[in-house]
Amino acid sequence: MRYEELTGLVQARAQLPDRQSAERAIRATLETLAERIPGGLADHMAAQLPQEAGEPLRRVAAAHEGTPEERAHRRDHGERFDLTGFAGRVAWRTEHTEEEALREAAAFFEVLDSAVDPELMEKLYGVLPSDIRELLPEARAERG
Repeated sequence: MRYEELTGLVQARAQLPDRQSAERAIRATLETLAERIPGGLADHMAAQLPQEAGEPLRRVAAAHEGTPEERAHRRDHGERFDLTGFAGRVAWRTEHTEEEALREAAAFFEVLDSAVDPELMEKLYGVLPSDIRELLPEARAERG
């Protein structure tokens, strides 16, 4: 999937006013996701996305700070936070309300589901807590 197609689909599904809003929603969701999931999974996801979309995943995964032990733990497990934390981080990054941020993230996850390997989405589903998994497309959520 090309970046223009990705942003266009997110803009349409999230009912955003322009492409820049879609890009901001994509970047904010991916940066937050990169904080929450293991670094290896973030790298695999970035490799399946267009370069512009994968960059936030790579950057956040590479930027983890702390002691070598803390960095290793985040690389293997991701940072722990729930849906409230997820919504707050996306909202802060997009400068929208948490409700808007969750709507935009859910729209992005719908598009992501068609942009990457189903196996990768299964892995993503497996590492997210149940409350964040609710943002994933219905069909995938019902299987878990």
